[in-house]
Amino acid sequence: MAIFTPQQRQTALWTGIGILLILLLLLLGPILTPFIAGAILAYALNPVVDWLRSLRIGSFRIPRLASVVIVVLFLISLVTTFALIMIPMLLKEWPILYEQIPAFVAKVSNHLNPVLNEIGIQMPVDNAGVKKILTEQFFPKGDGVWKSLIASAKFGGTAVLTWAWNLILIPVVLFYLLLDWHILTRKLRDMIPRRWVGKTIRFCHEVNTMLAQYLRGQLLVMLILSIYYSLALALAGYNVALPVGIMTGLMAFVPYIGICIGLFLAITATLVQFSGMEAWVTLGIIYGFGYSFDGLLMTPKLVGDRIQLHPLFVIFALLAFAQLFGFVGILLALPSSAILSVAYKHLRALYLDSNFYKN
Repeated sequence: MAIFTPQQRQTALWTGIGILLILLLLLLGPILTPFIAGAILAYALNPVVDWLRSLRIGSFRIPRLASVVIVVLFLISLVTTFALIMIPMLLKEWPILYEQIPAFVAKVSNHLNPVLNEIGIQMPVDNAGVKKILTEQFFPKGDGVWKSLIASAKFGGTAVLTWAWNLILIPVVLFYLLLDWHILTRKLRDMIPRRWVGKTIRFCHEVNTMLAQYLRGQLLVMLILSIYYSLALALAGYNVALPVGIMTGLMAFVPYIGICIGLFLAITATLVQFSGMEAWVTLGIIYGFGYSFDGLLMTPKLVGDRIQLHPLFVIFALLAFAQLFGFVGILLALPSSAILSVAYKHLRALYLDSNFYKN
């Protein structure tokens, strides 16, 4: 008498193959960055390609290949323009930051020493020593910038080559995924076991609706916040208003951590450029209003309440995906958490309806 039926053996076999594939993906995590980034971009940009394909000029319709080329070239142009704006501005502000380092060190020392003294900690700060470390290691002047970059490349050559390779490979992956998007999705659908097709497609439609809402809303939130922080910091007189404002807006994609990074950049700029409490009050108003406006109005209205997750779960997801996939994992954390929340909802319904729970 057979212990397992042929169907059960096949199910166990394919389940084992699926687990092995997942383990393989985890092992290959470091090299998956361009493919994951390309897949995210392809998912977001495929509706644009389909829209271009639907346009007609008389009897002529734009071929998919031409539509994909237009979209990819536009994306590359957008990223290049952003880099050409940001990099010269940062290089221009670099000497200003270098000259302000002594004042920066003195301000930090003056703020920290009274607080430390009140709690009984005596920690004299060597301003000259701190300045030397900052200027030589983190903020080299003039040719020191290039010497520092060359030295970093020598010791971290593999990381530099990896980043360069990713920057080249991401547009290539994006191009081929956009070109064959519908073919690939159809092949994936055809691989689903026939008895699961209906449920799987309904699940995918639900996830697609959620992610589409998330991506469109989140991109609009990032754009509005970038404009707001850049204008507000510029009106407040910050020399680095544009880069800090844009970075704060873009980092809104990463929940909780993004606003902390943007605020840290603004605090550093305030310490370097301003003195007196007025600047700190202004900074508090700018970021307090921006964070409140985002959390209370924009994100609920534009992103929606469908993917609102518990803060602890979001923090755990950020750490877990960062550990598995690096920086791209951070970008994947919230959308993946949204997918997992849909899966959890279906699994919970199955569990509550099961004999294991009822009996």
